Amino acid sequence: MADLTCWLDLLGLLGERPSMSTLELQIIPVTPFQQNCSLLWDKESLEAVLVDPGGEPERILEVVKSLGVTVKEIWLTHGHLDHAGGAKNIREQIGVPVIGPHEADQFWMDTIAESWAKYGHAGMGDDIVPDKYLKDGDTLSLASTEFKVLHTPGHTPGHVVIYNLNLKLAFVGDVLFRGSIGRTDFPKGNHQELLDSITQKLWPLGPDMRFIPGHGPMGTFGQERQDNPFVSDDVVGAATPNSSGVM
Repeated sequence: MADLTCWLDLLGLLGERPSMSTLELQIIPVTPFQQNCSLLWDKESLEAVLVDPGGEPERILEVVKSLGVTVKEIWLTHGHLDHAGGAKNIREQIGVPVIGPHEADQFWMDTIAESWAKYGHAGMGDDIVPDKYLKDGDTLSLASTEFKVLHTPGHTPGHVVIYNLNLKLAFVGDVLFRGSIGRTDFPKGNHQELLDSITQKLWPLGPDMRFIPGHGPMGTFGQERQDNPFVSDDVVGAATPNSSGVM
């Protein structure tokens, strides 16, 4: 499955490495939905975090082992089955806390196993209660690098985005995609809240902010403001609910 794993050193990811940066990143697409699980680690301490390990925990842990890094925490952007489904298994195997998302997504995390069964993939993931919920303004740390948290409802009510301004890097889950936005036809989804989360919380972070979405390729906020058909500067306010789009 190595062909499905994308290697990204932050030097190449950002164009130039900030002097403080010692981080590296590997994206591991998992589950039949090819969800972007991110393994982020500090090159000096080899401490790591997993962002959205949605499934295939054994495969994820094989990558962790091959790199010789030590996972300290699991961070979740939201509670959907393909983002949170592998968190419980990994927590039990390596004894690390699961942090996030916002508590408003617990109802999703209570039905992960049931939801995978409905998709025809029984056993793909487990229900999870995080060790800690996240809220707007919280701070997360990886070694000496701090990440901030934004509560970004719309796709789900408890969705969060995790970002670092200096690295110009954001883990946006299913809020935003290259050329699209998250669906809002799920229970407790809200299209206007999603648009507000993107335009009022993400755009102020700057046009050169790179983002890792839950599915598909990376992008920049600036590029999305130019040509995203749902949230570009030319069309914001005219978008219709994305009831049949990306996850």
